[in-house]
Amino acid sequence: MSEAGFDRVAAFYDPLSRLVFGQALKQAQRKALEALPPGYPYVLIIGGGSGWVLLEVLRQRPNARVLYVEASPLMLVKSRETVRRHAPEHAAQVEFRLGTQTSLQPQESFDAVVTFFFLDLFAPAPLRLIVEQLAAARRPGAPWLLADFCPPRTLWQRALLVSMYGFFRLTTGISAWWLPRIHAELTRLGLQPRQQTFFYRGMVEATIFGEPGPASHQGSPVADAPGEATG
Repeated sequence: MSEAGFDRVAAFYDPLSRLVFGQALKQAQRKALEALPPGYPYVLIIGGGSGWVLLEVLRQRPNARVLYVEASPLMLVKSRETVRRHAPEHAAQVEFRLGTQTSLQPQESFDAVVTFFFLDLFAPAPLRLIVEQLAAARRPGAPWLLADFCPPRTLWQRALLVSMYGFFRLTTGISAWWLPRIHAELTRLGLQPRQQTFFYRGMVEATIFGEPGPASHQGSPVADAPGEATG
């Protein structure tokens, strides 16, 4: 995938997602962020797009420090502007970095890793390398917050995913042809789902990964979060 691939869709990415999914994608991200550590966590957000997730992190954890890594220059500009306009008092807490996981420094480590609708962009081989690189930046016990699409269970979900992957391969050059096995790759690293909630009739998930242990909640594989819109 070209580092600037999402520049081509930056202007309409958010409106397009709202048109197709309503508020379901934001609801999933908001739910996942509830698992951020309390206090003053140092949070890695990679592939955060136009910056809405930054505002939500700072709303839920006002004392957080954030490294915001984004490969699209235009998305990074939009993210800076989002914080400048809506949360200027927190601007000093966010470092914006143009790049990918390869731009992380060996000495950097984080209290939480946030990957929202990012890991689904990659074919199996690059995905495996990416999750290994991100895992190396996790502090022991740090939660891995995932919001993403789930394997389809109905024909309409499959058709929607086929359309999405065709569109983004054409416009941005992503490497994935289909939804990769994200859970399997994280499990391979010794992590397991600790909390899981579903949205948009089971097509979208918010899942918290961590070290093995008793899970605090496991959602139904097809149920949506109570009180949440299903699309």
